Amino acid sequence: MKDEYDFSHGERGKFYSPDAEFVTPIYLEQDVIGYLSERAQAKGVEIEELINDMLRRDIALVEAVK
Repeated sequence: MKDEYDFSHGERGKFYSPDAEFVTPIYLEQDVIGYLSERAQAKGVEIEELINDMLRRDIALVEAVK
C-alpha cells in the first residue's frame, strides 16, 4: 500500500444510492447445495425459490408453537 492516497479529485456520494437494497449472502455446505439442487431440479423450480419456500415453512412452524 502507498503511504498516502490523493482523494482531492474524489466525488463524495458518487456511488451512493438511497434505494439500494443489501442482500445478505448465504453460504451453504456443498452437501446441502447438492441435495437442494437435486430437489429443485426434480420440482422444476430454481434453487432460490425452493430454499425460500422451505424457510417460510420453517418460520411458520416456529411461529405456530410460540
